[in-house]
Amino acid sequence: MPSSQEEESERLTLNDDDLYPLLETRHNDPHHILGVHSLSNGHWIVRVWHPGARGVTLCVEGTKGVEMKTPFSYVHEAGLFEVEVEASIFEVGKPFAYTLEITNAHGVTSRIHDPYAFPPQIGDVDLYLHAQGKHWGMYHHLGAHPRTVEGVKGTVFAVWAPHAQRVSVVGDFNGWDGRFHMMRRLGHSGVWEIFLPGVDVGAHYKFEIRGPHGEILLKTDPYGFFAQHDLSTACMVYDLERYQWNDSSWMENRVKKDLYSLPLSIYEMHLGSWRRCPEEGDRPLSYRELAEELVDYVVEMGFTHVELLPVMEHPFEGSWGYQVVNFYAPSSRFGSPDEFRYLVDRLHQAGIGVILDWVPGHFPRDAHGLWRYDGATLYEYEDPRRGEHQEWGTMVFDYGRNEVRNFLIANALYWLAEFHIDGLRVDAVASMLYLDYSRKEGEWVPNQFGGRENLEAVSFIKECNELCYQRHPGIMMVAEESTAWPAVSKPTYLGGLGFGFKWNMGWMNDSLRYISRAPIHRKHHQNDITFSMIYAYHEHFILVLSHDEMVHGKGSLLSKMPEDDWQKFANVRFFLSWMWGHPGKKLIFQGGEFAQRDEWNHDHSLDWHLLGCDSHRGVQKLVQRLNHIYRSEPALWLLDDRPEGFEWIDFHDSENSVWSFLRRTLSPLVASEAPRGSDLIVIVNATPVVRYHYRIGVPVAGLYEIILNSDDTAFWGSGMMMPSFLHSEEQPCHRFAQSISLDLPPLSTLYLKVPRQAEK
Repeated sequence: MPSSQEEESERLTLNDDDLYPLLETRHNDPHHILGVHSLSNGHWIVRVWHPGARGVTLCVEGTKGVEMKTPFSYVHEAGLFEVEVEASIFEVGKPFAYTLEITNAHGVTSRIHDPYAFPPQIGDVDLYLHAQGKHWGMYHHLGAHPRTVEGVKGTVFAVWAPHAQRVSVVGDFNGWDGRFHMMRRLGHSGVWEIFLPGVDVGAHYKFEIRGPHGEILLKTDPYGFFAQHDLSTACMVYDLERYQWNDSSWMENRVKKDLYSLPLSIYEMHLGSWRRCPEEGDRPLSYRELAEELVDYVVEMGFTHVELLPVMEHPFEGSWGYQVVNFYAPSSRFGSPDEFRYLVDRLHQAGIGVILDWVPGHFPRDAHGLWRYDGATLYEYEDPRRGEHQEWGTMVFDYGRNEVRNFLIANALYWLAEFHIDGLRVDAVASMLYLDYSRKEGEWVPNQFGGRENLEAVSFIKECNELCYQRHPGIMMVAEESTAWPAVSKPTYLGGLGFGFKWNMGWMNDSLRYISRAPIHRKHHQNDITFSMIYAYHEHFILVLSHDEMVHGKGSLLSKMPEDDWQKFANVRFFLSWMWGHPGKKLIFQGGEFAQRDEWNHDHSLDWHLLGCDSHRGVQKLVQRLNHIYRSEPALWLLDDRPEGFEWIDFHDSENSVWSFLRRTLSPLVASEAPRGSDLIVIVNATPVVRYHYRIGVPVAGLYEIILNSDDTAFWGSGMMMPSFLHSEEQPCHRFAQSISLDLPPLSTLYLKVPRQAEK
């Protein structure tokens, strides 16, 4: 060690402009100083900054296989070492081919590759496309990526932080000390990068950022693939290239499907509360456990898809996943990213599609997350009148910033490509579309034309939808959009937002309002039932009974029903049967399929013990039967998006709260080779009064088969005797020359199959 400051200064080759920013950890290009550099005399100088080291030795393998060792000089008390060597010591063109022996203060020596000896691992084209907001595979470059560089195994780390003075990788491999692995800034891109030899899969890490005002921030990796969900909040290095998929048949067939003319029955669920293990502290099931229990259950119930509330990593359990911090990481609560892939894989092998809830509308203020990521507004709008959701306490993404749009669009494509997801349901679209969403006068800023529309968000949504459909044919993009914004599910080339489907919030609100009324009052509100058909073909709708309607004091589906217990269950049964007969795809939230009594609680399992009761088991059997009929009867889905697929028989009998309609399969717009089946008649009696000898018009003469009776004893119905077949009579009714007379059970829905001669 130097004996005096004078001796130290004589050996030091750095000027103060480089030295002090380095030692004060605010240098934006430490590779310019550290590592190996050529000198004007033809020699090389190697610099190492390793605070706390007692000594450093340069180790180079000679041309004859003999290792040459040269000790470094200690040139600064902060732990800076230098050694000057002749050029001949290195193999031509490989000045990075050396290792370092580091002796710590306790005399222990370890050997490492110098991270500052390696060139940048992100190319100029990648940086340019990212800055333009057009690099859809940027997640292959930003984040942490195990890689072999010049024969050396390690991990490349990169992060976008344009306002930062300095960025370091800190982790369990360097004592979480930001002095050891400071990153270099790549030009004016705002991207910081470093290759760390020896850092392998499983290493825990964060980014330590010195902000524009000198503040030190510990941040998560926005592009991290695997993150802790607890207070540790670290990411883990993960290799996405190892998983071997076994769903090729599903993926090949998916491309060929026209989802608009296929049955879609979606089981919406929250992974953490679907089923738990009470014998193990009431923990939720893992991805692998779900791959067994969930897959079997969904197949048995006859659903075509599952829709998962957000699986992206989120710290706050009570957000249900809607306050995402790590957009690229499946939650580690349930296992690893590959274990989540295994769940998707198993669902696909069983013929079940997977939809993810995706939240590009906002993000939380967690200190380790995206909020003021590099010490300034970055992912969010700078103006709080645009950048904050006051109601939710979250931040709004800056859709006008190229790199932010790139982050979000690449994220959507990431889930579709890397996890074989079959669709994304975009949460809270209305909050993205309107600048005044949930804001009072003076709390929002109009767009450049003086309007309330967020034109940047509109542009982002359109571009995202276009790219998802172009790159992944056969997937679905679904909007949860609660306003009357036009053409949400129309293609962008027709002026739409480009979604494939839209949740039918109007139907949900009207029908739940209707069903919650006492049957004696329903006759005054028949319009709540019929109104949905006025706009049924304005969008490609999914009828939803979603999680949002089962929480916050709204109660479960069963608890919304009036009257005594038997009538509550009967109401659930006829209501679900009517829903399955109504035009539009179907979605029901977990627990609704067996009429759970309590509203949903994200901290607890569903009440599966209720299936020991005939009443709850009856509803479950009904949903199973509904899915079977739905999938096997083209009348219920073939013309879902065409008016000719539906015809009212009668909706005027409000006095008796009875309505009936036809679902048809025949259309000149449908290819002749399309599945036909029979037309169906749906009849609903929304009161507990039996309607004896009730007559309705039917389209043709013949024998009508009752294929569903929601009042059947198998479903815990009243057991009222019903024939299996009904003969039509030549008696005009409801504009038809033929009619049938039947008894309508209490609080029931009936499906009747129309004789096939109806097609003539």
